[in-house]
Amino acid sequence: MSQINLLQIEEMTLEQLHTYLEKGELTSFDLVKYYLFRIAKYDKSGPSINSVLEVNPEALFIARNMDAERKNGKVRGPLHGVPVLIKDNIDTADQMHTSAGSLALQNHYAKKDAFIVEKLRDAGAVILGKANMTEWANFMAYDMPNGFSSRGGQVLNAYGPGVLDVSGSSSGSAAAVACNFTMLAVGTETSGSILCPAGNNNIVGIKPTVGLVSRTGIIPISISQDTAGPMARNVKDAAVLLEVLSGYDFFDSATHCSPSDLSYTDGLANSSLKGKRIGVAYEFCIRDLNEIQKSVFDQALSDIKQEGAEIIYLEQISPLEKEGLDYNVLLHEFKSGINNYLKTVSPDLKLQTLSDIIAYNEKHKEDCLKHNQELLIESDQTDGTFTSPVYLESRLNDIENTQNNGIDLAINENKLDALISPNDVWYGIPAKAGYPSISIPSGFDDNGLPLSVVLTGEAFSEKRLIEIAYAYEQLSQKRKPIVMK
Repeated sequence: MSQINLLQIEEMTLEQLHTYLEKGELTSFDLVKYYLFRIAKYDKSGPSINSVLEVNPEALFIARNMDAERKNGKVRGPLHGVPVLIKDNIDTADQMHTSAGSLALQNHYAKKDAFIVEKLRDAGAVILGKANMTEWANFMAYDMPNGFSSRGGQVLNAYGPGVLDVSGSSSGSAAAVACNFTMLAVGTETSGSILCPAGNNNIVGIKPTVGLVSRTGIIPISISQDTAGPMARNVKDAAVLLEVLSGYDFFDSATHCSPSDLSYTDGLANSSLKGKRIGVAYEFCIRDLNEIQKSVFDQALSDIKQEGAEIIYLEQISPLEKEGLDYNVLLHEFKSGINNYLKTVSPDLKLQTLSDIIAYNEKHKEDCLKHNQELLIESDQTDGTFTSPVYLESRLNDIENTQNNGIDLAINENKLDALISPNDVWYGIPAKAGYPSISIPSGFDDNGLPLSVVLTGEAFSEKRLIEIAYAYEQLSQKRKPIVMK
C-alpha cells in the first residue's frame, strides 16, 4: 500500500480517489489489491456474501498499466484505473465466462467485448471481475430466489446475511458495491433488476432510458425493456459511470436517437430541490407498505418538500396501476432474443436455441433445476416471430398506457420535474415504458432492511433526475456503511 491506510479506501468516492491518485498517495494497483483482499476475506469467507462470481486474472496487470500511463502524463478520463465489476450476463472477451448464472453456459467464453465493456476499457477502467446474479436475470422460474444462480449459488444481503432479501437480478453487482468489493459496478434491468437490488443494498442505481446505453453483447430478455446501468455508493459516482456507458452504437438501433450531450455531472454542485414539482401516486405506492416503510417514505416526501419542492398527489400515473402487469411481451421477446444471442456461442456447447437450454437443464436437473424453469418453457412455446396477436396487443397496450396515457401525460399535464415512489413498488411501469429511474437510499425498515426512493421521468430525462437525486442525497445522507465481521 502507498501512503494511505486500508481504512481510508473503504467508502472512498471517485473524487477522493482521483485526489489520492494525482498526489501519488495511492495507485490503481494498490486499489485492486485492496478489493481482492476484501473479496477473499468477506465475499468468499467470513460472512460469504457470494457477490463475485469470477475475478479477472488480468485485473492487476491492467491496473499496473493504467498507473504507468498516469505516471507518463496520460489520463484517459474519470474512470482511469478505476475498478469496475461487470454483471455475468455482459460479454467480456477475456479469460472470464459469460453465463447469466446458468450451468448451461458455464463454459461459454464470449468472442468479443460487449459494446459497453469496450467503452469501459477505452476509458481506462479496470474490469475487476464478473458479478453473481439471479439466473437468467430472474426470467427462469416463478419461485426463483432473488440472487440465486445454479452456477454461482446464493448472493446474500450484507445488512442481514441469510435474513434480508438481497433482491435481484443485479444482486451481485449491488452487494459488491455495498460491501466495498469494488468501486463501481454495472448491472442490467428489464424490470426492477437495477433499482430493487440497489434499494435493498443501500446504494444508488440508475436504470437508463432504453437506448441510452447499448445492449450489444448482453444476454437479453426483452428488446423492449432491457438496459444496462450504473451502480455506485453515491449519485455522482453513478452519474460518472453513466457518462462512460452511454453512447451511439451502430449495432443497437435503440441508441440511434439518444442525445449527444452526455454530461450528467456538470452543475451537480448547484443542484437544488427548490421549485421542483414531484408527482406521486401516493395511495398506490403505500398500499403494500408496512408502517415503518410508510413512515420512511413519508419522511422522504417531507424532506423534499421542506427543501422547497412541491409534492403533487396524483390519483394515478398509469392505467396499468389498475389493470395490472403481464408477462406477454417478455415471454415472446425472450425466445427471439436468446436464440439470436446463442449464434455467438461455440458450437461445441451444442446450445443453438432456447429449446437446447431447456433440454440441458432437464438432463442435469439435479444441479440446474432446484427452482424449475417455467418461464423458459412458456417462452419457448411462443412462435418467436412477433406476429402473435397476444404479443402485439400487449406491446401496444404497454406503450399506450405507460407512455402516452401514463408517464408522459402525468408529467406534461401537471408540469412535473419527476415522479417519486418507494423502492420495489412502481418499477414495472417505467420498465414497460423504457423510461429512466434512479434509486437513492432513504432509510431502513425496523428489521434493518435498507429502503430507498425511486425518481422517474420521461425518455432521456436522466440529467434532471440525477440533479434531483443528488440534491435529495445531500440533504438526507441515508447511506450507512456496512461493518464487515
